[in-house]
Amino acid sequence: MYSTNLMERKEDLKSSSGEVDNSSKDEFQELLQTLEQRLNWDGQRLIKYNGFWLLEVLFRPMLSAQNNFKAKDTDVILSTMPKSGTTWLKALTFSIANRRLFTIDQSPLLTSSPHTLVPSLEFNVYWEQENPDLSNIPSPRIFATHMPFNILPDSIRESDCKIIYICRNPLDQFVSHRHFLLENKIGKEADPLDVDEAFDMFCQGIHPCGPFWDHMLGYWKAHLENPGKVLFLKYEDLKEDITSQVKKIAEFMVFPFSPEEEEQGLIDHITRLCSFESLSNLAVNNTGNINGLVKNSSFFRKGQVGDWTNYLTPAMAERIKKLMDSKFGNSGLMFKI
Repeated sequence: MYSTNLMERKEDLKSSSGEVDNSSKDEFQELLQTLEQRLNWDGQRLIKYNGFWLLEVLFRPMLSAQNNFKAKDTDVILSTMPKSGTTWLKALTFSIANRRLFTIDQSPLLTSSPHTLVPSLEFNVYWEQENPDLSNIPSPRIFATHMPFNILPDSIRESDCKIIYICRNPLDQFVSHRHFLLENKIGKEADPLDVDEAFDMFCQGIHPCGPFWDHMLGYWKAHLENPGKVLFLKYEDLKEDITSQVKKIAEFMVFPFSPEEEEQGLIDHITRLCSFESLSNLAVNNTGNINGLVKNSSFFRKGQVGDWTNYLTPAMAERIKKLMDSKFGNSGLMFKI
């Protein structure tokens, strides 16, 4: 069964010989000392690297991925800002790619977290090892990342692999990420800043993977330059018309639905299986954690569009609107608020 192979695969990653030597540790520490550092509003340390603020806890795995990941042309890379639809996109792409291996009622999603089935480069694959052996993972390999476009491994940008990027209205993304970090409280000794101070940092671009406008624009411009390489999605569009978005994702992945599959209602079956309501009610998504830091249940809060109105003021919304008008300019990228 797939889930068994997946567990064996994870053990293979842990037992491969990609150990970190002392020289690489020294080089990493030397690099850290040259970079600007700040505390995030929740007490976690941020590192400014290539213009982006990255969580220190994920910085080393990101560098390992950047230096060692070798993309295959058949790979699919899912990229997001944190709390922008990552879990949903993982479930959908996994189901699309593997729909001929499993019927809906036998889907590994029923017993495994989407974050297990589609591992993160920085939070799973390179978390413990500098250079794990990924050669035995069958195609299509699907990996996820929060890395900005210009920090991605060269092999991802230069190969024929596919990149799917999903972003979200910055107000909802901020609120969702704030709840996520408060629930998991990774910076356990810190007293989090209040929402006004946290929002001010967000608007300055000082937040994990920020500034958000540069993160979005990096993938947006890559999509405009090569739409066959980078698919750019918005969380709100998936909420509005999931069927057409799933068809778009499948075609982009070169796994289009056949007329027979559409007639059988397979798209509807997949969208229902991967819905917030379905996944959030599964036992596997209500227990356990990732790396002892992040609760599986914390990935499922509300999944709503416009929830920011319950936490932020109209003045905050106006500030974000003006910020987006300024930063996005004539790029063609826009969000409804």
